[in-house]
Amino acid sequence: MSGKEVTIAAEDGDFAAYQAGEGPAIVVIQEIFGVNDVMRELCDDLAEQGYLAVCPDLFWRLEPGVQLTDKTQAEWDKAFELMGKFNPDQGVEDIAAVIDYARRTGTGKVGAVGYCLGGLLAYLTACRTDCDATVGYYGVNIDKHLDEADRIEKPLMLHIAGQDEFVDTAAQEKMVEGLKDNPHVTLHRYPERDHAFARRGGAHYDARDAELANTRTRAFFQQNLG
Repeated sequence: MSGKEVTIAAEDGDFAAYQAGEGPAIVVIQEIFGVNDVMRELCDDLAEQGYLAVCPDLFWRLEPGVQLTDKTQAEWDKAFELMGKFNPDQGVEDIAAVIDYARRTGTGKVGAVGYCLGGLLAYLTACRTDCDATVGYYGVNIDKHLDEADRIEKPLMLHIAGQDEFVDTAAQEKMVEGLKDNPHVTLHRYPERDHAFARRGGAHYDARDAELANTRTRAFFQQNLG
């Protein structure tokens, strides 16, 4: 890991974030496992690409410093417990504070990328904040927030896993129908992939489609944050 811990000041209090690199900023939005090694490695990868990457601890109100893996049932149980208690509205408020921090700390525009729970938060970030470009991977429950889609005024890219165990076909079709006519939104579907297909070392990791999605994300940020 090449980054450092920083403190973000928000309305409700201060919370920690992992930060790496310098340049235009990208806020990395956690999965349900907290700011773990996977999230830190994503930040380090973005730093190598020439970005300032900041991954905030969004579970700080519940339990600061959560760093779970996806390798044991106990950790899965803990992760789902935290997700059940988590308030997405407060999470987006915290992300907005990180975006403000990143605008002051970075050297240009600010993007965001989120995974799983973070995929939902990425979508809500596009709806509710001034983020310049946002990407969501296999976001859950986006279909329940499509009434906010008309608030998206800057580029948003969503990667949808066709066989997502947490987002059924009906929910996926609702997402597509609700977003397909928004000129700011780009949808990519991966028909054979399950949830978290881009998580390195995960049970559903698929190297080919993960690289395809990540290549699309890199090009998206180069185009919109450059």
